[in-house]
Amino acid sequence: MLVVVANDLPPAVRGRMKLWFVEPKPNVFVSGVKDSVAVYVVDYLYKHCPPESGIVIFRSLPSPPGYEIRTIGPTKKTLTTISGLQLVIETLNHH
Repeated sequence: MLVVVANDLPPAVRGRMKLWFVEPKPNVFVSGVKDSVAVYVVDYLYKHCPPESGIVIFRSLPSPPGYEIRTIGPTKKTLTTISGLQLVIETLNHH
């Protein structure tokens, strides 16, 4: 499985992503593409998206921990690695 969350994608890239993915919300793409297609898509994003796109890519892997997180440019969420496990840091807003 491949999930791509972007702050903003170039229009040509967004159109191409719609060929492989379901877009449940604007700039959120989800697909069950095969590993070889997932690698192609990730490479395509790195080649065609400027850092301002702010992309987080979640890709399922057959080995532990079962996923990989990659980014392109600055993102709205902070990523960290603890004991080899990639995590997204969520901040709680207390009102």
